[in-house]
Amino acid sequence: MKKKGGEVKLIFLGTNGWFNTNTGNTTSIFIETEKFYIIFDAGDGLYKIDRFIKDNRPIYIFLSHFHLDHITGLHTLNKFKFPQGIKIYGLEGTNEMLNKIFAPPFSINIDKLDYKVEIFELKEGRHNLPFPVECRPLCHSAGCFGYRIEIDKKIITYCPDTGPCNNTVRLAKDADFLMCECSLKSGVYREDWPHLNPEAAANIAVEANAKRLALIHFNPHLFPTLEDRRIAEVQAKKIFPDTFMSLDDTEIQI
Repeated sequence: MKKKGGEVKLIFLGTNGWFNTNTGNTTSIFIETEKFYIIFDAGDGLYKIDRFIKDNRPIYIFLSHFHLDHITGLHTLNKFKFPQGIKIYGLEGTNEMLNKIFAPPFSINIDKLDYKVEIFELKEGRHNLPFPVECRPLCHSAGCFGYRIEIDKKIITYCPDTGPCNNTVRLAKDADFLMCECSLKSGVYREDWPHLNPEAAANIAVEANAKRLALIHFNPHLFPTLEDRRIAEVQAKKIFPDTFMSLDDTEIQI
């Protein structure tokens, strides 16, 4: 059943960074809108999308970068049979990278799947695909895009692997829903490994005047239990009260 106009459903398919544990799969976020299915990143949580794709609405996947915890789920594309195909978007180099990794001897060729998968590369800025999408580089150890989409009168922002930077605030400005990574423990910051801690994520939400913040992409070395995530949530709430920790398979309405 299609959703009523103005309602957007979001499902956290994977909320871990780095590797899978009993607290979650690696990062992937599924969004169902009135006319589209939209997915941020393709970590191992991607294998679940056939639970939620029930009709021929177009499917868009937006990749932030090429670290394996954000793309390994693409290995499961041969599990699916989507007659509408899939469009994959990413930063410069996406086409070459995916066709190198998802090919023998590592995996099946993308062009050998039973349905059409198209790969597109985006430049920094605003695009209409056909809904408005803005992508900006984040502060990470490798090239990485954050995304902002405007759809069904909602603004949704996705800021994965990053340290604090101006583009996180720019992408999150007045967002209805902001997803920020939380790889580091409270009070920790490392210049040699740029990521966010709970306070940094909350400060982005405050500065951007976002309405709601979800902490995602928890480093399983530093957050081995859900209680560790809850502590991060408490710390972030002190700065931005409408914060919650994401959990795999949680569904929310935006």
